[in-house]
Formats: sequence, structure tokens, C-alpha cells
Amino acid sequence: MTSSTAQKPARRSRTVVAVAIAVIAVLAILFFVFTNLYTEVLWFNQLGFLSVLTTQWIAGAVMFVVGFLAMAIPVFVSIEIAFRFRPVYAKLNSQLDRYQQVVEPLRRLAAIGIPALLGLFAGVSAAARWQVVLQYLNRTSFGKTDPQFNLDISFYVYDLPFWQSVVGFASAVVLIAGISAIATSYLYGAIRFGQREVRISKTARIQIAITAGIYLLLQGVSIWLDQFATLTNSGGLITGASYADVNATIPGLQILAGIAVIVAVLFLLAAFIGRWRLPVIGTALLIVSGLVLGSLYPWVVQRFQVDPSERSLEQPYIQDNIDLTRDAYDVSNVETIPYDATTTAEPGALRADAATTSSIRILDPALVSSTFAALQQFRQYYQFPTDLNVDRYTIDGKSQDTVSTVRDLNLAQLGTSASWYNQTVVYTHGYGLVAAYGNQRSVDGQPVFAESGIPSTGVLGDYEQRIYFGENSPDYSIVGAPAGSPQIELDYPSGTNGASQTYTTFDGDGGPKLDNVFNKLAYALKFQSQEIFLSEAVNNDSQILYDRDPATRVSKVAPYLTIDSDPYASVVDGKVVWIVDGYTTTSEYPYSRTEGLSAAIADTYTPKPGYAPDNNINYIRNSVKATVDAYDGKVTLYAWDDQDPLLQTWQKIFPSTIKPMSDMGAQLMSHVRYPADLFKVQRAILGQYHVTDAGSFYSREDAWTTPNDPTSPASNPTVQPPYYLTLKVPGQDSPQYSLYSTFIPLTGEDTSKSLNGYLAVDSNAGDVAGQRSADFGKMRLLTLPKDATVPGPGQVQNKFNSDPTVSQALNLLKQGSTEVLSGNLLTLPVGGGLLYVQPVYVRSRGETSYPLLQKILVGFGDKIAFEDTLDAALDDLFGGDSGATAGDGGVTSPTTGTGAAAGTGTGAAAGTGNNAALTQALANAKTALAARDAALQAADWTAYGVADQQLKDAVAAAIAASGQQ
Repeated sequence: MTSSTAQKPARRSRTVVAVAIAVIAVLAILFFVFTNLYTEVLWFNQLGFLSVLTTQWIAGAVMFVVGFLAMAIPVFVSIEIAFRFRPVYAKLNSQLDRYQQVVEPLRRLAAIGIPALLGLFAGVSAAARWQVVLQYLNRTSFGKTDPQFNLDISFYVYDLPFWQSVVGFASAVVLIAGISAIATSYLYGAIRFGQREVRISKTARIQIAITAGIYLLLQGVSIWLDQFATLTNSGGLITGASYADVNATIPGLQILAGIAVIVAVLFLLAAFIGRWRLPVIGTALLIVSGLVLGSLYPWVVQRFQVDPSERSLEQPYIQDNIDLTRDAYDVSNVETIPYDATTTAEPGALRADAATTSSIRILDPALVSSTFAALQQFRQYYQFPTDLNVDRYTIDGKSQDTVSTVRDLNLAQLGTSASWYNQTVVYTHGYGLVAAYGNQRSVDGQPVFAESGIPSTGVLGDYEQRIYFGENSPDYSIVGAPAGSPQIELDYPSGTNGASQTYTTFDGDGGPKLDNVFNKLAYALKFQSQEIFLSEAVNNDSQILYDRDPATRVSKVAPYLTIDSDPYASVVDGKVVWIVDGYTTTSEYPYSRTEGLSAAIADTYTPKPGYAPDNNINYIRNSVKATVDAYDGKVTLYAWDDQDPLLQTWQKIFPSTIKPMSDMGAQLMSHVRYPADLFKVQRAILGQYHVTDAGSFYSREDAWTTPNDPTSPASNPTVQPPYYLTLKVPGQDSPQYSLYSTFIPLTGEDTSKSLNGYLAVDSNAGDVAGQRSADFGKMRLLTLPKDATVPGPGQVQNKFNSDPTVSQALNLLKQGSTEVLSGNLLTLPVGGGLLYVQPVYVRSRGETSYPLLQKILVGFGDKIAFEDTLDAALDDLFGGDSGATAGDGGVTSPTTGTGAAAGTGTGAAAGTGNNAALTQALANAKTALAARDAALQAADWTAYGVADQQLKDAVAAAIAASGQQ
């Protein structure tokens, strides 16, 4: 007796402990969820976009409730009706009787729990569709109609997805409710299966028949909506309704929708008259009609009517596809310019293109990152990205293309110093922006920096150089301290030989404050770091900076945008700001070709990203330009295309979050450019859709593609990226900052293809005076004659590689422990033809080596030249005098030219002669260069800065002496 009594308290104690542990676990999980939500509120509130977060949460919550109730209530009612009106004296078989005995004790729980569980799943599914619902409720007219149904485009973008979602959800609810009713009725004897018959009670018959009728009515609506979806179907010859769709599929769907409604009425009648024959026959008729009208008849029309005369019958639909595709991708206003390119390199041919020639970029942003690192990194805890940016600044009253980047942190290189304290509160930010002239090089092949050193000095003036928000910033940093506190954030190395450090304290408003115990605890949980809660370095004035990547920040405050893959940093109004392009996209534009966004933007510079779920698009606009302050992380959104209906809809959903374009400052406008990802998508479209005649489009007789990058590995070729250059395209009055790409025939090998087209877009949005360029975004497509033999990039690269003189010179450069790197192969429409320019870099194979620009390859028609400078190479290529000078015309190279294939040049830089001032300037440059290298080896940053400035002065003097300034 005593033993039994002792066991009961023990069991009771274990139960209490288990319940307590479960409660604590649930509370802990809820607290973790709460802290995650709470920190999101703090982040959005600090940034000034709390309404974006609350709108999403409210919309998601409302949709969850709607989805939960819309599923749970009908299922619950269906189960309750089936149970309450069950036969009282139904004779059950032994198996069903056993089932009832098992189910009955849990019946009430199941009657509530099953609908609730199904409601949870439905609520989550509905909450994920909040964007579709909000877009429908705030829809904006496109002002254009489709050619088939004459409905506004907005119907396909907003209305059709919404109603398809509603009908699909309702169909699922009705189907599950019907299954629940059948299962309950069977379990309680309302449905009984005999040897030759099925017995159904009156109540069960009415309930099942009404449910089936409602379900078929919904299917009729769904089929009716399907006819409109044919205009965005991309499974056939074109995207959109074809001849067979218009004349067979669409009429068939309309008839099927009518049959479905009739069958639904038959089921409703069966509910009251008790006869199932008519609805069963109607259902069979619906199935047969679906096979005949939905599949067989369209196939017959396609096979026996369309295929024999496809070109003529499909012509009007192909024309619709062409017109709406060009409109959806904003390429309908491309100016097509016939360009009868010459292939003869005549002396003086570049005289009319002197301004373009002087701006040709010889610095490859994809190759000089390690050069920038070797010369400008200064400490192992700094880094530069793999691919640098091409930007432009107004220097001495002229627009100058530059290759630039910010100096960001690299905490992975801290080594044994990588403590939490150092990584979080000491090493908090990068420092400075480094920029080099795109068209210049030093005597030994190094970049000529317009902005360099640490702190950075140069032509960009004074600006806030601390980079707290960048593409490689730490996951989180804790900054800020009370006034008068010791400064602990490392600012930059300073002093002789970099022996001392300069420290700072962040004084901006860049992140949520850790000014109370709860905030500290919340972030300690968020980042799984007890130090945030315990460290003395965290005080009431501390801020925590996280989500610091510019693209991430913009995507969070504007969740409706697809973000460009290449944000870039510029000095604007005394600050470093990241400029981020945002796109509004849809895949529901009628008759527009569907393009895979990931595949379209992938090239040598851009690995294929994983955009999902909006990877497939058939409409795109660069609707938003965003900036992110590199110091305090402030995000500003500007409506760049305020006529875009998608943007107008999102502005209704998130009011007051986007500023008008007129609020852009003049300096910011001068750095805005045409985004590369949009251009890549458009060039993918124009490869085929430059043809505007339906007959020619059908035959694909003039289909183009973008060539592979000739410098990519033959085993894994990548598409040649578009390049930013300042150039003058036929049709322009003066050289403009532009983005261009080339086209070759779609079929055949790259190395055997001539050039077919040259696409350039004006990328200069405005100047520092605040004048908006009227031609920004203007596309010009140069089309070469079909019988032209202008070599394409693959052919030119092959010619460069196979020329015996060039090969001999390159082999000499490869002697010993060096390797030769081919830079980007640029194409310029100058001299009445197309000029190819490729820098050639040499790099030692040592661990601390970096590429140096040593040679320039140029080609025009069948001729090529290979010299130490671009200026000398152009003169050599064009019979000794190109008629213009390049940006490196004042450089005297240490080696002699090869005169490869083009003929007679000695390879000496133009303009030296007996110019005493030039000779002295070059001598000074050589001395300064040696002094700078010595200072770099000794880590004497003061001496390095002095020598660097002396080198810049000497180079400037050399340019002036050669008459280039």
C-alpha cells in the first residue's frame, strides 16, 4: 500500500516536470519569434520605413485570417451537417462499427481540430499571396489594350491572377469540404455500399450534390478564365494566342465553361429530385468534351490547317507578339541606323572621332582589382571587390571615365586578432574611395589614380570617407559612445610607416539603439552572441548596424523591386553613396515573350543568380533609382519612371516611401547611369525582335545573339558583358557616356561570325549643372549590311592570338615567372568602321604580384597593331597617323613596339621628339615612381603619399608638354 502511494506522487511529479518543460520550451520559442519581429520593427523604424513592414504584416495577417476562416468554416460546417443528419438506426458492418468506436471518443476534437489544421495551411498559403491581393485592390490602368479581347493590359497583370487565385482557393475549399462530408457520411452510415448498389441518405445526397454543383460552377469560371491566360502562354511558336488558340482553343474553352455550368445545375437538381443519372451523364459529357475541345480539336486545327500554311496564318499573331514584346521590354523606340562599316584603315580616319578616341578606356575593371589592392589596400584588413566599377566624374570641366571602388573591410584577414571585440566594436568600417583614370596608364603600366591614398586625396574634393555600409561590410557592428568617451573604432592606419592608428566614434544615425536591457537581449538572441548583452563596450549610446549590403537594404524597404546585380558607389555632395537600380517586373503581359532573368543577365562579370520566384518575366521597367549612404545607411528611393503602372500601383500600396525624381540633386543625377541588367535583358530581346516584319521574323533569317566573351575559357565560355564607354555613336551630336553591346548571327561558331549589329544606349542622365539629358535611355542599333565582312569579337580575338608577330611578343612577355592576361575586348564605331581595342596585362606568378598594363592590341578590318600604348597602336594601325590621340599619348613606354601585322610603326609613344619639357617630366615621373615603390616596400605611408603626388604632378606635366591637356 505504501509502495503504491509513493509511486503516484512520483508519477505526478514527472508529469508536472514534463508539463513545465513543455511550457518553458513553448515560451522560449515564442520569445525567439517575438525578438525577431521586434528587431525587425526597430530596423525599419530607424530607417524610416516602418510603414512598409506594418503594411506587409497587416496584409499578411488579414489574408491569413481570411484563408483560415474560408477553409476552416466550410469544412467544419460540412462535417457537422454530415454528423448531425446521420441515420440514427443505420445498420453498420463490423469494420465500420470498430472505426466508430475508435473515432467517437475523439469526435469533438477531430471535428474542430481537422478544420483548424486545414485552416492553418490555407491561412499560410493565402498570406503568401498578399502582393496579388494588394495589387488588385490598388490596380492602375496601363492605357493599352490587348489585340484579342480588347481588355486593358491591367486585366492580365492584376485582375486575372487575382481571380484565378480566388477560384483556385475556393475550388480547394469546396473539394476538401466535399471529401470531409463523404468521409463522415460513410463513417456514420449515411453512405452504404451493398453488393449491387450504393445507398445514400437524403441529407447526404443533398449535401454531396450541392457541393459537387458548387465545385463544377467554380470549374466553369476557372475554364472561362483560362481563355484569357492563352495570351500569356509561351508554349508554342510565340508567346500569346496563336491561330489554333484563337480559332480552336478559346472557342473550345468557352463551350467547356458553358457545359460545366450546365452540369453544375444538373447536380443541384439532383439534390432535390434524387436522381443521379443526369448529372452522371453530364459529368461524362464534360470529360469527353474536355478531351475533344481542349486537346483533340486544337491539335487537328494545328496539324492539318496551320502547319501546311503556318507562315501566312500565324502572321497577324506573330505581329502582335512583336509589337507587344517590344513595348513590354521598352525597346519599341530603338532607332535603327544602317551602318555601312568600312574595313580599310586609312591614315587620318579617326580625326572626326578625336573626342571618342581620347576617352577610350584601357583599364579593365575586371583585371585591376589586385593592382588596386597592391597599391591602395595598405592593410590586410581592407579589401577591394573582384570587379571594379566604371563611373565618371567632371574633372577640370570635362567628363572623365574612371574605374573606381570603395576600400571595404575584410575581417577574415584579422588572423589571431579576430576576437568578438575586434570584429564588432573596433574594425567597424572601411575607408575611402579609390578611382583611376580609365584612359590613362603610368610608365610601368600601373593605373593613374585620380583619387588615392588613405585618407584618400585627389580630384574628388572633400567627402565623408568612412564606409560603414558596403557590399562586404561585417554582418553586424556596434558603434557609438557617449560624448567624451575614448574612441575605440579603428579609423585608418597613420603615422610614419603606419606605426600608429587613428580612431573614431560613429556619430550618425545608422542603426537601432541598444539603449536598454531589452534591446540588448533581443539582439543577443538575434545574433546568438551573449557579448552583445554582457560587453562593457555596449552602452546606452550604442547602435547596432546590420543588413549593411546596399542591395539588401533597398530590397527590404522596397520588397516589390527586383534589384540590379551591380550597385556602385559614387562621391555625391560630400558623401559616398551607393546607387542601386530597382526594376518592376511581371510575367503576365499579354503576347510578350517570356525571358529568364537569371539567364539573360549572366555573363563574364555576373554569375547566374538565383532569382525566384520571379525569374521568368515578360515586362520590365527601371522604375526606381535608390541611394544608400555609405556612412549612415540611409535609403532614399526615387521614382525614375513615374509613368510605370506597376510603380504607380505600389506607390498606392506604400504611399510616401518614394520621392519624385525632381528631388534628385545635380551631382547625383550626373552619376546615374543606364543599368546593365536592364540592358542585358533588352539586348536578349533585340537579338530576334529587332526584326519588326512578321514574315522575316518567322523565317528567323536575321536572328542574332550576343557573342561569347573571347577572353573566357573555351571549355566554359561566358557571354560577353556590355561595356560602359564614352563614345559617339552615329546619330549623336557629341560623345556621351554610353553602354554598348554587339550582335553576331545566331547560328554557327563565334570565331566564324561577322558582326551584324551594334547596340548602344545613352547612359548619361545629366550633368553637375543639373541638366537632365533628353537622350538618356535612347537606344541606337547600328545594322551592318548582310554582305558585310566586319569581323566579330571572336574573329578578332582569334586574329590577335594567331598573328605570328603578336605571338612572338607575347611569348617574350611570358618568359620566366610571368603570365599574360588579355583584357576586355572593346568595340567602337569610329573611323567609319569598327575599331577593336584590347589591353594586355602582364603579371608575375609570385604571391604578391599584380597585373600591369604593358601592351595594347587594336584591330580594324583585317589589320591589327600591337604597341606599348594605345596612341602608338592607333597610329600604327592607321598608316602612321590615326588623326587623333588617345589618353595615354603622353606616356613613353620602356619597351619598343612590335609593329605587329599592321606595318611600320616603331612603337614609340607619340609626341616625344625633342620636347625638353616632356623629357624632364618623364624623368621626374620615373624618379617619383621609384620613390613611391620604395616607400610602399618600407610601409612608409607619409613618404608614399609625397611620392604619389609627385608622380601625379609629373604625369600632368608630361601630358601638358605633349599638348594633350
